[in-house]
Amino acid sequence: MRMRVLTCGAGAVLSLAACNTVTRGVEETVTITASPSTARIRTSLGQECPRSPCVVKVNRKTEFTAYADARGYRPGSLLVTSVLTDKAAPGVIGNAILPGGSVGLVLDAANGAMLDHKPNPAHIDLVPVGRARNR
Repeated sequence: MRMRVLTCGAGAVLSLAACNTVTRGVEETVTITASPSTARIRTSLGQECPRSPCVVKVNRKTEFTAYADARGYRPGSLLVTSVLTDKAAPGVIGNAILPGGSVGLVLDAANGAMLDHKPNPAHIDLVPVGRARNR
């Protein structure tokens, strides 16, 4: 009986570990827009939208490039990176307080639950053909 109680207690602690994995998940929705709104958007991960805006679901650890193109405009691109976010702080604090939280902290770090994509939303301004880019 005592062993069963210990096993249930250990399971409860482990289920609370990895707080960011539970509360934030390992995927994030990223919105990509372009000017003009008729631009076709695609990503280096293979997602594609026929026009802006484009909403894609991406693993938090995965960095990617967003591309946009439209007739009469030069193609454009933008790198979307994964960065450590302050939004993960409550989960990190929870992992520090809870028994077994170190396991959760390692899991959160390994699966990217403490990361967010930047920029999000992402925007690509296309330049009309024949017009110089502003730098």
